[in-house]
Amino acid sequence: MAAKLMRAVQYDRYGGGGAALKLVEVSIPSPKKGQLLLKVEATSLNPADWKIQKGMLRPFLPPKFPFTPGTCVAGEVVEVGQGVTAFKAGDKVITLLHFTVAGGLAEYAAAEEKLTVHRPAGISAAEGSGIPIAGLTALHSLRSLGINLDGVDKPINVLVTAASGGIGHYAVQLLKLAGDVHVTATCGERNLELVKNLGADEVLDYKSPGGAALESPTGRKYDAVVNCVAGIPWSTLKANLAAGGKVADVAATAGDMLRAALQKVCFCNKRRFPLISTPDGPGLEFLVGQMMEGKLRTVVDSKFPLKRAAEGFDKSIEGHATGKIVVEIF
Repeated sequence: MAAKLMRAVQYDRYGGGGAALKLVEVSIPSPKKGQLLLKVEATSLNPADWKIQKGMLRPFLPPKFPFTPGTCVAGEVVEVGQGVTAFKAGDKVITLLHFTVAGGLAEYAAAEEKLTVHRPAGISAAEGSGIPIAGLTALHSLRSLGINLDGVDKPINVLVTAASGGIGHYAVQLLKLAGDVHVTATCGERNLELVKNLGADEVLDYKSPGGAALESPTGRKYDAVVNCVAGIPWSTLKANLAAGGKVADVAATAGDMLRAALQKVCFCNKRRFPLISTPDGPGLEFLVGQMMEGKLRTVVDSKFPLKRAAEGFDKSIEGHATGKIVVEIF
């Protein structure tokens, strides 16, 4: 019997950006033990998708060609594999697919039960698909900085760079859960009001002299920084840190990683460390809960149908998206 087919977007070589993505027909996957088969409704794009395509993680990723990118998925369960007990056909869900297998830019995808959570009726597929990588990276950044979202022990000042981007816009919102936190944020001029409405106490245009220098308008030094911008010199960050201040860097370069290792060995008072988020089912559940309580929302920059996924890919490569870029499948 011929395998049932679905539409998927794939690339078969390194590089090429959106132009290298092809809409093809492939076999619908079958869920293995501990997996769910999802009818994909929406998949959000992340910089890691095009960085892997560019070859920045070769020879580890992608594991083979052709490859279907897309890891942050919202959809509906159509079939469950052996041993799955928490979900059934018809359930609306949000899931994080492993980069080693991916598959989000397709009509159907196989997801791990342990990295899947229920999606309440109040959360759209587009909104839900934005959460997994960007939301978890923001959450893990704050936890790595020692910021307790249940309430900080004393007032703290925190800087979030690129605060209108995928990770940054979640970080600003999550910081307000911690209570007495003063949030300074940087973003482009067109997004100043948006970031203010997300909860930032003061917002800087990153192109202004003060924004480029990361200087708080009220002269505050930062106890912690969530840095989402590659290439900011350590000297600029260090000058704005309070004693004992730390930088969680989600955009660290190889040079930044080397410097971070040296700072750790030297027990430096001020430190910058790379943040690499890991799959986290309970963390995803927490974020969805905050969204349902109205404490967290996804800002959607733009939406593209599957046949125009290449346009979304190129838009992500260009940078400066406000919030998340989403590909809608069904």
